[in-house]
Amino acid sequence: MSPKAAPAKKIVATTSLAGCFGCHMSLLDIDERLFDLIELVEFHKSPIDDIKTFTKECDIGLVEGGCCNDENVHVLTEFRKHCRVLVAVGECAIMGGLPAMRNTIPLKECLDEAYLGGATVADCNPQRVIPCDPDIPKILNRVYPCHEVVKMDYFLPGCPPSADLIWDALVALVSGKELALEYRTFKFD
Repeated sequence: MSPKAAPAKKIVATTSLAGCFGCHMSLLDIDERLFDLIELVEFHKSPIDDIKTFTKECDIGLVEGGCCNDENVHVLTEFRKHCRVLVAVGECAIMGGLPAMRNTIPLKECLDEAYLGGATVADCNPQRVIPCDPDIPKILNRVYPCHEVVKMDYFLPGCPPSADLIWDALVALVSGKELALEYRTFKFD
């Protein structure tokens, strides 16, 4: 009689686009459950393990932040190509979050204020030049939530989502069970 093989771990990728990295911090806030999580999943292409490029297909991709530049769009598009399930984590990924506050102001006005007319321009940018080096990602005309760029499969609300919500969502996705979201997840009384 041969011993039973352990079920294969699900492969999880994570990324942070135009956001504050708070959703990754919330993931780390699952605390000692990280040890349980490592038994269930293998992290790939994530700041958690510092893997920078996809070398295999992933079961679950967690994306925080929206798209404010062409590099964000590229990263998100690659995640969609390499992840079977893609989850928008947090308000920046779902609606653009705080970075999207600039969407009400034309991009030229934002750049002019930051590089030409702002209070600290004389000290930091005496030549009054708007950077346009090819190595700097091109800023988009507005900040886009992830679902406006690629198809997203799930959305975890919050700024950031609680560690418990992230834990519950990952366990549900890994085990193939439906995630039951509490009323307080969506409604703040």
